[in-house]
Amino acid sequence: MRSMLLNLTAAYGLRAVATLAGLAPGESLNATQLSERTRVPRQYLSKVMRKLVLAKLVRGRRGRGGGFSLKRPASSIRVADVLRAIDVDPDMGCAFGYSECDQAHPCPLHPIWSRLQASLEDWTGGSTLADLADGAATPARGARSR
Repeated sequence: MRSMLLNLTAAYGLRAVATLAGLAPGESLNATQLSERTRVPRQYLSKVMRKLVLAKLVRGRRGRGGGFSLKRPASSIRVADVLRAIDVDPDMGCAFGYSECDQAHPCPLHPIWSRLQASLEDWTGGSTLADLADGAATPARGARSR
């Protein structure tokens, strides 16, 4: 799987929480069910889910009748919260890979790339799991727009 801006772990984590956000209240999915619904390999999914549980975004219950569910309402969990929980740095760095690329020392792509980064920060900070579950994935009201 290729993703232009997000690494594989981020894509898998977002798939998992978007799936959980679409569940009915009180419903949960065990690891096998979640793996099948998201098409994420179970071993990989286990590592991602552990990070989400440790970040207190997801509840994981073991044993019969257990499974994964969101720990808070989907509308209160931002995409940025999920990315931070799985150690994805929203600062993508320089598009050309220069170590010194900033406002004072911009690379040729800096003006365009910095606008893209700002848009991504707006999206991750303004979109919630409820937006993902609804298929909207657009910034929530009150989010900055450019």
